[in-house]
Amino acid sequence: MLYNKISNWLKDYIESSNLDSFVIGISGGVDSAVSSTLAAKTGVKTIALSMPIYQGQDQLERANKHIDWLKKNYKNVESIEIDLTNTFESFGSLFSKKDAHALANTRSRLRMVTLYHIAALNNGIVVGTGNKVEDFGIGFYTKYGDGGVDISPIADLMKSEVRNLAKSMGIIQEIVDAPPTDGLWEDNRTDEEQVGATYDELEWAMGFKGDLDSLDNRKKEVLKIYKKFHNQNKHKMIDIPIYKL
Repeated sequence: MLYNKISNWLKDYIESSNLDSFVIGISGGVDSAVSSTLAAKTGVKTIALSMPIYQGQDQLERANKHIDWLKKNYKNVESIEIDLTNTFESFGSLFSKKDAHALANTRSRLRMVTLYHIAALNNGIVVGTGNKVEDFGIGFYTKYGDGGVDISPIADLMKSEVRNLAKSMGIIQEIVDAPPTDGLWEDNRTDEEQVGATYDELEWAMGFKGDLDSLDNRKKEVLKIYKKFHNQNKHKMIDIPIYKL
C-alpha cells in the first residue's frame, strides 16, 4: 500500500538522521490529516499542533476531531494547542500601515516559528503538508510559512490522490470532504474562492499538453488561471538567486 511505503520512507529518514520526533500542524483539512497520519504510522513520536489565530469554529472542530482520532489509534501521538491570536495581534500592532495579504502570510509564518520551536525542544523535524498542485503547480503556500518544512510526504501527490490516501487510511470522512482552505483569513475563504478554480481543474491544467484550440472556454480560463499563479509564484518554487563571483 502507498501509505506504508511513505511511512516507511519517513521512518527511514528520521532514524538515519538520529532524530526523535515528527512535528506537524493540524488545520482540519485533508492534507494535514494525511501527513500526520503517515507520520503516526511510523511509530515514531509524533507531535500534532493546533495553532489557532481567529480560526473558524468548523476548522477548529475538525482539527480537534482528527487529533483525537490520531491519539486513539496511535499511542505515539501527542498533541499541543497553542493559541497564537494574541501574538498575531501584538505583531500587527507594531505597524501603522496594514496590508491584509501581508498579515495573512504572517499567520502562516508565526505557525512555522512555533513548529520549529517545538521541534527543537523534541529533537524533531517539521513535516510538510503541501500537495503537488500547491507546491509545484501554483505555488499556493506562504514562503517561509507553511512552505518552511524539513520533509514533505505528500508533495508528489495530487489533491485527488491525497483524498484517496485519506480514505484508504480511514481518516474521518468530514475531513476528506471539507472544502480546502489555507486558514489564513477571518472570513474563512476557500482555496477555490481565492484561486478561481478547483483542484481537479488545476490538476488537469498541470498535465495539459494538447491543442488550445480544441478546448472549451472554461478550460481555456482554467489554463489562464494556472499559468498566472504558476508564473507569479515561481520565485517560491525555484532556488534562491545567488550572485556568484
